[in-house]
Amino acid sequence: MQTPDNLFISMDQLKIGLYVYLDLKWFEHPFAFNNFKIKDEEQISLIRSLGLRRVRYDPLRSDLKPPPGQPERNSEGQAAETVLKEHPALTAKRALIEKIQLQREAAARIETAFVDTAKTIHSVDKNLLTHPEAAVEQASKLIEQIADSILSAPDLALHVMGDKLGGEELYFHSLNVTMLSLMMARDIGLTQEGVRFLGMGALFHDVGCREVPARILMKMEPLTQAEHNYFELHCQYGIEIGKRLKFPAPTLAIIREHHELYDGSGYPQRLKGEAIDLLARIVAIANHYDELCNPLNIAHALTPHEALSTMFARLRAKFDPKLLQVFVRCLGVYPPGTIVQLSNGVIGMVATINTARPMKPMVVVYDAEIPKEEAMLVDMESETDVNIAKAIRPAQLPREIYNYLSPRKQVSYYFDASAPSKALAKK
Repeated sequence: MQTPDNLFISMDQLKIGLYVYLDLKWFEHPFAFNNFKIKDEEQISLIRSLGLRRVRYDPLRSDLKPPPGQPERNSEGQAAETVLKEHPALTAKRALIEKIQLQREAAARIETAFVDTAKTIHSVDKNLLTHPEAAVEQASKLIEQIADSILSAPDLALHVMGDKLGGEELYFHSLNVTMLSLMMARDIGLTQEGVRFLGMGALFHDVGCREVPARILMKMEPLTQAEHNYFELHCQYGIEIGKRLKFPAPTLAIIREHHELYDGSGYPQRLKGEAIDLLARIVAIANHYDELCNPLNIAHALTPHEALSTMFARLRAKFDPKLLQVFVRCLGVYPPGTIVQLSNGVIGMVATINTARPMKPMVVVYDAEIPKEEAMLVDMESETDVNIAKAIRPAQLPREIYNYLSPRKQVSYYFDASAPSKALAKK
């Protein structure tokens, strides 16, 4: 059987509609991918300018056959000869490589800021009861900084964070819920004061859990009814702590009602619909999403795509429908951290989305010829000929692709306050 590995065409056989493979390193040609369907005469000119004597083509993925002239067959050990020529498009490609390097450096900076913020939350938690005024002031300043940055940013970009946790894993849930909640608040145009109430409530929504025994909080198996009843008390415990800390009423409402569900099946008061506080309805969505992605037992974790799909398809009645639509609109169908297959067969991981254009994310793609540390980033907004075809569970990946993309065992979000226009992030 003839395959793209041994079927070649010469430069004069290039035609629009042929699916070709360039046997060059990614940085040696001006195209986004090494394999693609030729769409115009300009691409043919670019391929010819690379100095290749011939290219591979795939008859099954092509719209037509090459023009007359027998395709060359590759003899064993024969390599395609290249005489690379300078071309404006290749210069643009090198500029793209430099841009990717800057993005990689920015991602490292954001990841450091993410861990530093988690450390601040750790400090707040540690001092909350022994030095309550100082701890609350520290938390308020943190939320104020985050809220101001999110509200002033022209664009809000969510990034997937790595697994360099820095020992602050216990504080990621509160941080994740805070970031996701504020993301929705920005979208619906919540007032600055409302955003700050929301931020504090999201950060401290589980403050009452400190009164629940660890054997219940950390239990891997399903809770018994008695244990679940005890766990439900964390909402009331949280209200008592919040009052001692002099939290404002809107923040206390979040602590009390963040487990209430729109269909009345939540707790502790079985509130229904808009009887649930607006800010609590926001936190309920962010909280449930993070629990699906980052459960105590990692074996039960859903991918970001699965979690969002589950909430929208199976659990839709449990959440405010308008706010759930906002959440899906901000995260996109393929949230950061989702492993995807592109329409050209390439495997990658969604690394960044702009919440205003979530269907056009930045994807880090697998390429065996490019070192993991220099992995290629593809901006789907600029690649009009390629789209995301489907999501893939990490367990389905071949080992070498899994190791290369390093799917996150946990999924978290943050943003870069020093660069508001490129702001948000996810671990």
